[in-house]
Formats: sequence, structure tokens, C-alpha cells
Amino acid sequence: MDAMDTRSAPPHHSQRGFWALIVTQFQGAFSENTLKTLVVFLIAGMSLAPAERDRFVLIVGACFSLPFILFSMLGGNLADRFSKRSVTIWTRIIALAVMVFALAGLVLNNIYWELAAVFLASTPAAIFGPSKYGLLPELLPEKKLSWGNGVIELGTFAAIIFGTAAGAIMSEHFHGRQVYSGVILVALGVVGLATSFAITKVPAADPSARIRINFLGDLLANVREIKKDQPLFMALLASTYFFFLGALINFNIVFYGSDVLHIGESKSAVLLSSLGIGIGIGSMVAGVVSRNKIEYGLIPLGSIGMAIFGFTLFNPSLKFISIAWLLAGLGFFGGFFIVPVNAILQHRPADDKKGGVLATANLLSFVGIFGASLVYFLLTSSAKIGPVTLPHLRPESVFLVSGLLTLAATIYIVLLLPHWLVRLLLWAVTNTIYRIRVIGRDNIPEKGGALFVCNHLSFVDALLLTASTDRFIRFIMFKDIYDHPLVHPLAKLGRAIPISSALRPRDMIKSLREASETINQGGIVCIFAEGQITRIGQMLPFRRGMERIMKGISPESTAPIVPVHLDGVWGSIFSFEKGRFLWKLPRKIPYPVTISIGKPMSPSATPFDVRQAVQELCVSLHAHVPPASAPPDRLA
Repeated sequence: MDAMDTRSAPPHHSQRGFWALIVTQFQGAFSENTLKTLVVFLIAGMSLAPAERDRFVLIVGACFSLPFILFSMLGGNLADRFSKRSVTIWTRIIALAVMVFALAGLVLNNIYWELAAVFLASTPAAIFGPSKYGLLPELLPEKKLSWGNGVIELGTFAAIIFGTAAGAIMSEHFHGRQVYSGVILVALGVVGLATSFAITKVPAADPSARIRINFLGDLLANVREIKKDQPLFMALLASTYFFFLGALINFNIVFYGSDVLHIGESKSAVLLSSLGIGIGIGSMVAGVVSRNKIEYGLIPLGSIGMAIFGFTLFNPSLKFISIAWLLAGLGFFGGFFIVPVNAILQHRPADDKKGGVLATANLLSFVGIFGASLVYFLLTSSAKIGPVTLPHLRPESVFLVSGLLTLAATIYIVLLLPHWLVRLLLWAVTNTIYRIRVIGRDNIPEKGGALFVCNHLSFVDALLLTASTDRFIRFIMFKDIYDHPLVHPLAKLGRAIPISSALRPRDMIKSLREASETINQGGIVCIFAEGQITRIGQMLPFRRGMERIMKGISPESTAPIVPVHLDGVWGSIFSFEKGRFLWKLPRKIPYPVTISIGKPMSPSATPFDVRQAVQELCVSLHAHVPPASAPPDRLA
């Protein structure tokens, strides 16, 4: 490994290094998928009985996925112990040697040699995976992670698309002359090695990390650690399912084309490409609409869309063009699903745990791929295993199964993390009824506890603030509103903290302690310190509840007070303008709202100081001069 990397300057953000990573990743994924698909089509072209052909396809899936199961944890160890750039370069060197090996197998026309090449090609890819995703937060700021994930997923799935198509075309075009396919793969390996040197040098995350060989022990230890963070654990499961579903559909498309549509390899490649193009475009769109934050609401939206398109493909009378469009639609929602999932996996773990988490995700994603090859074999085989006769489903029925599985996965996600569904509803509302501009998003602590103190203009202030950040916020809410039948379900899902001056002192203290404890545990609490919604549009005096909350903060805590100002909400349907909260028409749709987030303040700041900071955010906004500590961001 390059020892110099571990002594270099702290990691810095680099667009050049990021794009070099994208090109390197594209080449690797393209070559691996080209080789895998080429071998699948070479098997399909052999004179084999259907049962024997299905077994060989299962073996290809196993050869492609097993290295990720065996070596992903090693990749995570290496990503922590050494510079991720150095790991990337060494994996490209190994990948180039493997393509020379594959060339020999293609020259000899030996299927077993070719299967071995598929296995060996996946090995450096498995080791590279944790470094690839671990490099993103080192090359990009946190607010660009969703965008960066959109780009890398677009590049990855574009590579899968074109690699799959290239494998099919090479099988047909170089029939009997596969030496040319091997030469092309070797040449591409040289290109990938060259671009890897352009990735920005970054230091090792933990040079003292121990390289462990027992990947199962590491896997179980990492899963136990990840389970302590429920959103992170759900993202891990979601990533595994996504790759399982993608592999299942990919296997199905190959035989859907040959057995149902009776089309050649080139047209089957078009169907595979449609799915991949959809995923790539969906990933890019998801990165854009996330608008500088991790948008959790896109996860249930993506899974619902994938389920719907899975059901629509269960129609034996569909024509080729319709199938291609439906596969693209399924892929599009797949992109919406995977971008925030990957961003969660990259952002939530601590820096010294990131390599292990990403390695675990990488390993389990290929457990999903291996499982998909096994499930496909079980669904489509007519063999008899003991007393059990396998179902032998037709390819269109496999699409139905994929839709049913995805629907079940969606229900599971929503039941365990209902606030992700709430985020979806908020995302829909704030991209239709409201248009939110956020100023100073960088002032929100990426991790750790904080108290937001905000002016109060309407009944929807909490929803607007929630939609402006990817961090989960617990709101202190007036108890009469909390108990309202229309509000209570959402307030309970959002774990709002009810409070009222009418409560007994013991109950009041209990609510304030709950707020303090949330901050101590690294969460964010928001208090509308005026104590009520303004009836005049002007800011009211701040009460002392915020002081009592901060007094309960642990002395070791550095949790700040963050001033927040809402602008433009006065005059909306849910404000008290014109003497009523409801029954007035909006001035325009979408209704423009600005949220200004100020520089974090000391935990000991007085209500007067915090109120003044909130007022200064308002003055700076209307003076058309952004606060010095709060550079303007894009739309939320």
C-alpha cells in the first residue's frame, strides 16, 4: 500500500478526485458485468438441456456473488487500515491480471475456465466496494452526498446496462472468435488502472486497525453494532433487498426474452438496458430532488413504485416496447429507493466504523444476489427435491412474485419506521403546495444534540422545519394541539413532547427533562419559545422554557442552541392573518417560504440573546444580505 497516503493532509473535498472515482468505478462495473453476461449467453448458446442450463446459470450467479460474501469484510478492514485510494489502485491492478486470465479462458473456449474468471473478477470488486463508497464522504461535503450517490449510482447502473448489453453483443458478434472480447476487456482494465491514479490522496481512517480473516465473526459483530441504530439497520436490509430484487429481475429478463418473447441476445440486452437506464435516471433525479439532504421519504416512494411496476409486468400479452418501458419505470423507482439508502449507510456511521459498515452492506448485497440466483432456480425449476415439487413458474409470474415481495418489504419498512412515510408525505407537500428555501443549512450540526429555537407563525411550522433537514426533530408541542384528533397521530409518529402551563409542575418538569435527555442522547429538539402562534405577525417575547431544557443538558455536552427564523409563513392558510387560521385562499401555489438557520450559540445563551439572533436572521433576509455565518443553500 502507498504509505504516503497515511501521512497526507486531512481529507479534503475534490471534484477532480470524485470524477476520477466515478470513471474508475464505471470501468470496473462495466468489465465485470460484460464478462458475467458474456458467460451467461455463451451458456445459453450451448446445446444443453433446460435443467442443466438453469444449473449453469445458478453457478454463474454463485461465482459472481460469492467473492463479495467472502472478501467484502476484508475490503472493509483494508478501507479502514489503509488509504482508500491505495486500496482502489491495488484492486485495479488485480482486476487487470484477472482479465488476462479471462482472455486465456475465452481463447481456449473452456466454460470452467470462464466461470473461474467470473469468480476472480468479482474478488477485487468485492475488496474495492467499501473503499468506493467510503471515498464519497471524503471527497464530497455532507450536503452533496445524495447528489454524489445519484451520480455514482447512475454511473454504476449505466456500467451494468452497457456491460450487460456489451456481453450480449460480444456473444453474438464475436461468435467463435471470443478472443476479441478478451482483448477488449484487457484494454479496459488498463484504462481503469490509469484513472485510479487520478483519485485524490486521502489518509487512512484508522492506521492501527487490525486486518481480520474471520469474515463471519466480523460480519456478526458489525451487524450487532449496526442494529443499535435502527435507521442504519433498516438501510442495510433495504440495500440487501435491492440487490436481491435487481439480480432476480436480471436473471428473469434473460429467459423472458428467449423463452417467452423468442428474441435474440441483442434484443434481450435492450430489455436489460431499459431496467438499468431507469435505475440510472431515477438515481440522478433522486439526487437532485433530495436538495442537499438525505431524503428518507424517497425510500417508501421507490419501493411502492417498484411493486406497482412488478405487478404490471405480470401480463403475458405485453409487447416488446411496452415491456421495455415498464422495466425502465421499475428501474426509475429503484433509483429513488437506493440513493437515500446508500447515503444513510455512508453518513450515519462514525468515521472509524464507516469501512466496516460499508463492507457489511457490500457483503450482504451479494448475499442478496446469491440468494436471487437460488430463488430464481427454485421458482423456475420443475425438479423434485424429496417430497417437494418445485413450482416451475413462467417468467411473467416471476415479475408478479417480485411485486408481491416488494409490497411486503414496503409494509415492513413503514411499520418499523413510520416516520419515513411521514417524510414522504412532507416531501410531496413541500414540492407541491409549498416551495421552501433554506438559508444556512450548513449551520445544522451533522451529528450530536442541539436545541432549535424558532419563531412561531402557523400550525404547519413543525412540518416545514422537518422538511428542511434530514435530521429527525422532536418538537415541544402545546398539549391541546397534541391531543387534537387530526394532529395526534402525526404528533405521536414524530415523537412530539406535549407540554402545557396547565400541567402539574411534576408533569411540566417531566416534559422538559425528556427534551433535555433527547439532546443528551444526540437528538435535536425544537421549541417555539414564544409559547404560542403569533396573532399579529410579529415575534412575541421568548419564554424561559429553553433555559430550563439547557440546564438539564449534561455538563460534558457541547450541544448548542441553534436560532431559526421562518419567513413568508404569515399569510399562509394556517397562520392567523385576517383573524382566522383556516378558510382563506393561498396567495399562490406553490407558496414560497424561507427558513433561515443561524450560527450555533452557546448552551448558556439567554432567551434575550437567542431572540435577538432570530430577529437578526429576519433583518439579514429582508436586507437581501445573507448572514455571514449562514451561506444560502439551494431550495430545500
